Amino acid sequence: MDQQIINLYDEYTHKPLPRRVFLERLAKLTGGMAAALAVLPLIETSCKAGAKTSGEDLHMEYVTWSGVQGEMKAYLARPKKNKKYATVVVVHENRGLNAHIEDVARRAAKAGYLAFAPNALAPLGGTPTNEDDARQLFTTLKQEDSQANFIRAFDFLKTREDCNGSYGCVGFCWGGAMANTLAVNVPSLKAAVAFYGRQPAAEDVPKIKAAVQMHYGGLDERVNAGMAAYEEQLKAAGVRYEQYVYEGAQHAFHNDTSEARYNEAAAKLAWERTLAFFGKYL
Repeated sequence: MDQQIINLYDEYTHKPLPRRVFLERLAKLTGGMAAALAVLPLIETSCKAGAKTSGEDLHMEYVTWSGVQGEMKAYLARPKKNKKYATVVVVHENRGLNAHIEDVARRAAKAGYLAFAPNALAPLGGTPTNEDDARQLFTTLKQEDSQANFIRAFDFLKTREDCNGSYGCVGFCWGGAMANTLAVNVPSLKAAVAFYGRQPAAEDVPKIKAAVQMHYGGLDERVNAGMAAYEEQLKAAGVRYEQYVYEGAQHAFHNDTSEARYNEAAAKLAWERTLAFFGKYL
């Protein structure tokens, strides 16, 4: 896949560009609108695909708690045995809670954790089935409200009998930035893992009490622009951290619903490192 096409799609999904402008520019890169429409399914992710991890031997449910601007909702998965578990909060990309992120939550549950995947879009009616609609809905979210809603999730988890009070989080893209934000704002958090997530402000880094782990795609110039400075800030603050760069991997390389972005080798290695990190700190 031409890197210019990937970069254009990143611009479309994160600035964002109007879809009409995106398609016009994509057509210029591919040689025509017919070619652009043929390429589009290869670079887009799927809100529906992702049911790859079986729920067998898992307890699964949807739960709600009070958010700052309405009811919040999350998908919860854990082993079926009734006992207390270390908890991993799984934070979605800028498309809301979808089948792929629920699948990631089941992977964490299969590893022995209570996996808790909130939906930032719940107060706005939930995740639309159309990816463009979901992304557009994200532009109406207030970051301070989302941050408060995710912090309140930890207060809700404290009330559950199956939660042992040992907390970690893992987030992807928008969720990677949220994982870094939670590391700054949740003192009880023990481990935060950010996949290609925007870094926190320099003045906030000394507030981090958790150990942090970062995963970056080598070709992800937009997010990687803040990588070196964040690492220096973590060192200066004495924060325990691990940082990995996967050469040749794109932004969103862990998302196995995107044919052009998914990098199987990098995704599997990064997930192995994530579980090892949780095993060490949770």
